[in-house]
Amino acid sequence: MISLGKRGLKIIVVGAGKVGDTLVNRLSEEGHDLVIIDKNVDRLTELANLCDCMGVIGNGASHEVLEEAGVSSADLFIAVTESDELNLLCCTIAKQFNKNLATIARVRNPDYGKEIPYLRSKLSLEMIINPEYEAAVEAARLLYLPAAILINSFAHGSAEIVKIKIPEGSVLDGKTVAYLGSNYTNDLLIVGVERGDEVTIPNGSFELAAGDIISFVATRKVCHSFLKSIGFKTNSVKSTIIIGGGKSAYYLADQLIKTGIDVKIIEKDAQRCDELSELLPKATIINGDGINEALLEETGIRDVDSVVALTGIDEENIMLSLFARQISKGIKSVTKINKISFTDVINRLDLGSVIYPKQITAEAIITYARAKRASIGSNIEVIYHLFDERAEAIEFKVMEKSALTDKKLKDLKLKPNTLVSCINRFGKIIIPTGNDFIEVGDSVMIVTKNKGFSDLTDILR
Repeated sequence: MISLGKRGLKIIVVGAGKVGDTLVNRLSEEGHDLVIIDKNVDRLTELANLCDCMGVIGNGASHEVLEEAGVSSADLFIAVTESDELNLLCCTIAKQFNKNLATIARVRNPDYGKEIPYLRSKLSLEMIINPEYEAAVEAARLLYLPAAILINSFAHGSAEIVKIKIPEGSVLDGKTVAYLGSNYTNDLLIVGVERGDEVTIPNGSFELAAGDIISFVATRKVCHSFLKSIGFKTNSVKSTIIIGGGKSAYYLADQLIKTGIDVKIIEKDAQRCDELSELLPKATIINGDGINEALLEETGIRDVDSVVALTGIDEENIMLSLFARQISKGIKSVTKINKISFTDVINRLDLGSVIYPKQITAEAIITYARAKRASIGSNIEVIYHLFDERAEAIEFKVMEKSALTDKKLKDLKLKPNTLVSCINRFGKIIIPTGNDFIEVGDSVMIVTKNKGFSDLTDILR
């Protein structure tokens, strides 16, 4: 368990499904006091025992159940059942017990998409999160920049952490990190290198090698320019096949079509195909089983730039991406993983980019929870877990003067494996050197292998 030196929040989580399971595990590691509510006795008992927290059997919208869970003294209430309506109802009723209670609801139905600001306002919700929509946004970013394995956005989209793999014969092979700054650009910073099972936050003397997976911070413009200069393709894909016609597929296709990308969707449920045809008149909707090799060939899998596997079955998604990459060299593949937790095994497969909707949800809520118990000196805006949760990238808003402000970075004594990687100063992105400093009003991104920072001053020794 992580000890942050501050009181953990009392948090009630309604729903012990895939998202609830991930969320409870992460929040337990953060040191919060957790209560889980679910109707499924076996699932509830297993999760409560695993995370050493209290479990309450029943409906999260029931007065009696909420009283038993201690809602009147809770700090945060999170509803992540399979039903959007139940999640909203749970939050509304919980708020009646405790006016100071912060509430978060998972809402996935596209029909509610345009009403989220209204719902948040009228129901006094701190957050409405839609894992399928956020997964689609992440998939779209990867299709717009297919050279990237992963892209995380910071500074309200002005800066990104981009992950790429150094291929054989690359100009980066054998070059030091300092060489990149001298010969390519100083406007990016390498924040992590994955080599086999090792993760390193490198200094200037670190020598890169073919096969390394590197993560760097830059603005989108600099990122494209840098990738192009080292031989990567930076053009967006022009066509894609989406396999699986669920909510994520709709959200993704809607985004891609608006940017002129040709979209085909394969969905085996005929009724859903009819719905998608009405919702997405510019997409080609194909009724059939996406795991059928002959159908994929007929649909033109060898001719498209990208394949996105979004079925509800992880094993199918994995097989589809492996098949696509085997028959079409250079194809961009994106694989959605819902349940499988064998991360080490998945990382060893040639799947291209992998997205985890449940992790996207968990990170957004952990960001809020850490911010809620942080001091007033700084506030957390974004958290991403990097390198299979072996490091974190955290964006802090600097609210007041502290031991960190108005001093050159080279004069600060930072904890080991901690890097100040980006400063957003009123919209201007600064990739810092030792001579830069942090000011009140800045947003500062930290990359660290330490866990649990909730205040910017936590980076100091």
